Amino acid sequence: MKRLIFKRLLLLIPLVLGVSLICFTLINLNPSNPAEVTLRVNNITPTNEAILEMQKELGLDKPLYQRYIYWLKDILKADFGNSYETKEPVLNEILQAFPTTLYLTFCSLFLIITVGFSIGVICAIYEGHWIDRTLRIFTFVCTSVPSFWLALLLIWLFSIKFDLLPTGGLEDINSIILPSITLAISYIGTFIRIMRNSLVQIKQSLFISYAKARGLKKHVILKHQIRNALQPFIIALNMSIPRLLAGTVIVENIFGLPGVGRLCIQAIFNRDYPMIQAYILFMAVLFILFNLFADIWVQIRDPRLRRCQ
Repeated sequence: MKRLIFKRLLLLIPLVLGVSLICFTLINLNPSNPAEVTLRVNNITPTNEAILEMQKELGLDKPLYQRYIYWLKDILKADFGNSYETKEPVLNEILQAFPTTLYLTFCSLFLIITVGFSIGVICAIYEGHWIDRTLRIFTFVCTSVPSFWLALLLIWLFSIKFDLLPTGGLEDINSIILPSITLAISYIGTFIRIMRNSLVQIKQSLFISYAKARGLKKHVILKHQIRNALQPFIIALNMSIPRLLAGTVIVENIFGLPGVGRLCIQAIFNRDYPMIQAYILFMAVLFILFNLFADIWVQIRDPRLRRCQ
């Protein structure tokens, strides 16, 4: 197992380097001149002399490969450069906004686990019953509803119509209810399906037939079913955490939450390239790490998979 983990960690190095290269290259393929953009954002007339001076200040007068090497060296020192708009270090701005995104993500994760798990188990218990069919319609609706439309609908219903919850901002726990529901709803439908399908498949296994033949009670058999069905549920949950973090972009902007997603949208509108590069790289690394964790967890849970390595 140690050898497997070491091998996976070694593979991270070329993978992260490849992601960083793609991220840097794509941003620099943009036809806009970052020096000119920086001048315009700071309300400075972009004359030729001013553009040349700003290019030297930003290091844009060097060849692309040199800029990439310098950028990579700075990243290894936890220096993602300064924002073109605020002149503040990019890492500091991300760290200031990240707690809000993390708070929203974990509130949504709590809803996904509780609602997705509970309804999935109920659907499996009442397989083929009208309860199962009704809840599967709910699952289909959850998966189909676009997040931006649901967010506007929830604001109209609970904030404008009934005046129960705030429309935006982050003041107290009530402010996070609508955003977390909006972010979690599509994932809830997916996890209901995962839990239901896993339990239905396990219900047909030989060890369940043996347990019934032994005369075990229904709740004891259900406990064994759930224990075996948790593996695909947890793997999918682990893979969904970085997707949730990345998916906060729309929700944070609609509800006015001061998180990383809103910071990214502002950077895109202002063409703040250091901020965009840092955000893309940050999210890509999160996806890679959580994929690694899921892979290692599966290998630990099922030793048979290690024989193929």
